[in-house]
Amino acid sequence: MRVICKSFLVLALGWLSLFAGQGGALQAADAPAKKYKALMLTQSAGFTHGSVRRPKAEGDAPQKLSASEIAMTQLGQQTGLFDVTCTQDAASDFTKENLSKYDMVIFYTTGNLPIAEADKEYFLNDWLKQEGHAFIGFHSATDTFNNYKPYFDFVGGTFDGHPWGAGETVTIKIHDPEFPAMKPLGSELVIKDEIYQYKNYRPENVRVLMSLDMSKCKTKRPYMVPVSWVKEHGKGRLFYTNLGHNEGTWTNPTFLEHAHQGIRWALRLEEGNATPNPELQAKLQEEAKAAAEPAK
Repeated sequence: MRVICKSFLVLALGWLSLFAGQGGALQAADAPAKKYKALMLTQSAGFTHGSVRRPKAEGDAPQKLSASEIAMTQLGQQTGLFDVTCTQDAASDFTKENLSKYDMVIFYTTGNLPIAEADKEYFLNDWLKQEGHAFIGFHSATDTFNNYKPYFDFVGGTFDGHPWGAGETVTIKIHDPEFPAMKPLGSELVIKDEIYQYKNYRPENVRVLMSLDMSKCKTKRPYMVPVSWVKEHGKGRLFYTNLGHNEGTWTNPTFLEHAHQGIRWALRLEEGNATPNPELQAKLQEEAKAAAEPAK
């Protein structure tokens, strides 16, 4: 079902007051020259996360939104940056004709989504490469089309388990503190959220912005685990963050400002280096390996 998220203004304003009460980290920015249009797809063809599960509507009541949809709605409203259309019906809404209405696509999805092959090809090979177009991937955007190479080559990697479960607090090291999406986080981020490891991941294709600090994580693995990255795709841009599994993450002002600034970069409203950094990632690999070795 498609939902024009801006129609849920009253509900979203309740969330805004929550952020304000927490001394919210969301920062005002210069008003954009135009208000952008975003299509947010939260369909699950595999595992359904709580953050995208919509509460059941009673009787003739309008369809309610999930935690992540509400958060993105209020983010667009508070910043004045974008309006969101939320959908869990890819077959109907993720088409060449419909994509023409949008500047930005947001995925919080799983599995092999029911998107026609021609529309997938158009999305990856045409729409995404157009000037000013942006792709924002949250959490399980990397647990989507896991056997479809054009998609996982584009998005950067494929879910390969999550040794760091939803109840574990992890420490994340920031590698590019001047990048817009990293500025709200300081030198490190400590957060309780589920963290993925990946296959089909090629360090030479992405710029990693932050990764697990194995020396400070309870669960250790002898390899680098990226948590957020960016890349250029033609004249379009991709911003991905693994964060967002837990519903509570979507009420975290620091996370929301991380997302806000990542979106601004993806829309070319902020500058930031997207040059792949495989040399840094190789160094992080060695550091993770050393941190995971038993103490002698």
